[in-house]
Amino acid sequence: MPISIDQFDESPTGVLDLEEGTNPYRIIQFLAENDHQAFTQIEIHEETGINRGSVGAVLSRLEDRGLVRHRGRYWAIAEDDRLASYAAQTQASSASTNDDYYGEE
Repeated sequence: MPISIDQFDESPTGVLDLEEGTNPYRIIQFLAENDHQAFTQIEIHEETGINRGSVGAVLSRLEDRGLVRHRGRYWAIAEDDRLASYAAQTQASSASTNDDYYGEE
């Protein structure tokens, strides 16, 4: 959906689209849910279903914005308080959907 040129001009430069369903969002979500591990680009591709050729470009843009970090072949969520909060919220939300509300008391 197009936006007005005024809205375009007023948008801050360097903002990365982290709307739900986008590749950057999916990678951040995956790494945040697995913040105790680091992954290769191939593993990220396999876990997220994002086109293998797109994973590297997305990771580079996320790294430029300080949202992910890497050493050698491995990538992980950045050490950022905002991302730590997001990871905790994601994990808590995931755990609550797995609660057994009808199990034994």
